[in-house]
Amino acid sequence: MFPAGDVPPLSSAIGNCMTVMFEAVEAAPFEEIVDLYKSAGWWRDAPDARAIIPAMIRGSFRFMVARLQEGRIVGMARVISDGYSDAYIQDVVVLPSYRRQGIGRELIRRLTEYCVTRKIGWIGLVAEPGTREFYEELGYEQLAGYQPMLYRQALTASVR
Repeated sequence: MFPAGDVPPLSSAIGNCMTVMFEAVEAAPFEEIVDLYKSAGWWRDAPDARAIIPAMIRGSFRFMVARLQEGRIVGMARVISDGYSDAYIQDVVVLPSYRRQGIGRELIRRLTEYCVTRKIGWIGLVAEPGTREFYEELGYEQLAGYQPMLYRQALTASVR
């Protein structure tokens, strides 16, 4: 379940003494992942939309979930990378009723650490409006002089 050299999932007491398990996964219940995307406003239903979830998880350099003790996934984040030069953290989302309890922060911290320990020299992300301070507290800074761009034809995708 965990690639060689990885540590097993770790539990952390978060927020109001709730125990959350943070784990890297290669598969997850796609309806729970879809619910996370929907909660962020990033999901568009399309005929084959749900079919891409398993490949998206497997194709990530690292895909992490935050899971409650009873097994419900309440947060996720992932890294896309070649594993050597650049890494992009994206799809950071926590269900609304579990936000502001440190879950997103811990997901970012763990993914960043995963990349740093693999000596990836450039780790970036595109932050949603109003989240700059959150990411700055985690060591990220605005990339002055650069503008994120999106290919217009990508609007047919199911996520975002």
